[in-house]
Amino acid sequence: MQEIEARLAAMEKRLAAAEQRASDAEFRARAAENQAQKLAAAQQQPVATAQPAPSTSSVQATQPVQVAAASTPASSRQDSEGFEFHGYARSGLLMNSSAAKTQGGPTVTPAGETGGHVGRLGNEPDTYVELNLEHKQTLASGATTRFKAMLADGQRTYNDWTAASSDLNLRQAFVELGQLPTFTGAFKDSTVWAGKRFDRDNFDIHWIDSDVVFLAGTGAGIYDMKWGETARSNLSLYGRTFGDIENNENTAQNYILTLNNFAGPLQLMISGMRAKDNDQRTDVEGRRVKSDAANDGVHALVGLHNDSFYGLGEGSAKTALLYGHGLGAEVKTVGADGALLPQAETWRLASYGITPLGEGWHMAPAVLAQSSQDRYVKGDSYEWATANLRLIQAFTENFEMQYEGSYQYMDLRPKGYNNRNAVSGSFYKLTVAPTLKASDVGDFLKRPEIRLFASWMDWDHRLDNYASDDAFGSSGFTAGGEWNFGVQMETWF
Repeated sequence: MQEIEARLAAMEKRLAAAEQRASDAEFRARAAENQAQKLAAAQQQPVATAQPAPSTSSVQATQPVQVAAASTPASSRQDSEGFEFHGYARSGLLMNSSAAKTQGGPTVTPAGETGGHVGRLGNEPDTYVELNLEHKQTLASGATTRFKAMLADGQRTYNDWTAASSDLNLRQAFVELGQLPTFTGAFKDSTVWAGKRFDRDNFDIHWIDSDVVFLAGTGAGIYDMKWGETARSNLSLYGRTFGDIENNENTAQNYILTLNNFAGPLQLMISGMRAKDNDQRTDVEGRRVKSDAANDGVHALVGLHNDSFYGLGEGSAKTALLYGHGLGAEVKTVGADGALLPQAETWRLASYGITPLGEGWHMAPAVLAQSSQDRYVKGDSYEWATANLRLIQAFTENFEMQYEGSYQYMDLRPKGYNNRNAVSGSFYKLTVAPTLKASDVGDFLKRPEIRLFASWMDWDHRLDNYASDDAFGSSGFTAGGEWNFGVQMETWF
């Protein structure tokens, strides 16, 4: 009995201690809740009067960096509110079968000058980095703000110190205002922006490293004017500058007015542009750059954005048909080419998709083709078509094999422009790349990943005669078969 009484007494002591700990925990919880409410109230104040919020050191590799978000109740803030850091990078080593320098890049073929990209897997010798810093907030009125700045740099040297050859550039710097309480009707959920930026609705074929359409520059616009449940429009005005950096006083500026319309999966994008006195533009030596250059142009895109693989199965697919005239004949990078003739015309077709095949296999086919006439010289023509297929075979949780094949046919007739010669012929590339991933093996768009690769490429001999300063026909890089080997990392978050 004495032993039982001793055990009961011990249990009573432990129960009392547990009750005290529970009481202490409840007190700390109330204190934390009060502190969170104070932080939330401070965040809802206008920027001019808000106090700096304490930062958190919690950073996850796959999530944006957020300041003062961890202790704020979810009901009092947006999930993306605060500071965010995003980035993209690729870097790798590329060599030929003799362990010597080789040529590479998605624009390695003669068609690359007019946007004719080929598969990028096992074909990139560069280091390219984008660093994005953003700040978002929601004000007491419900209005939202967003500021974004992007730094980017590209290098083809393998040295650790590359300042002398750096292309470091501020590619974007803009502000957005959204959910403005005085906006009603079609503008109720719209977003107004101004600054230097890439258009939000650009899209590309990642595994060819080619934009389907790329609208960018400095200007202003409004996104998401809504005309119905599935119908919306964007309106923007961008400016771009033609000419040498050293000759800013002598350049023409191209102003691009764009109306981009969406109705369900359909897209209709129309742009008009004007570059007054483009035909009077001079170089740094005071010489006329191109006296027959266009001063205006039009650009149009019709697109279909599927949430399935062409309606055949799981996945996604996009198809677009583009047309440009005059300055609009550079249909990919809208308004970027100041050397186009007034009568220049270009048609461009792009279609690509992603789908799982089952048993660890995934597939991504792509087709990109373009036809351009009277582009730089009356009577010239640039025609090419690229077919690309990438396959992924998953083996384990962290290992996959990637396979890629590219074929491109080109018929280029530049009429002597820039000392280019008329050529026609085909290019072929095959790549095998054992790949390591941290997770989600088989997912085309999941990064980071590290790849070893071996690429074989060949092309028709006559393509070596296109130009004296391009990749084909350069020393050690002629038709007849070329093996490239290397390693590359790629990441984004």
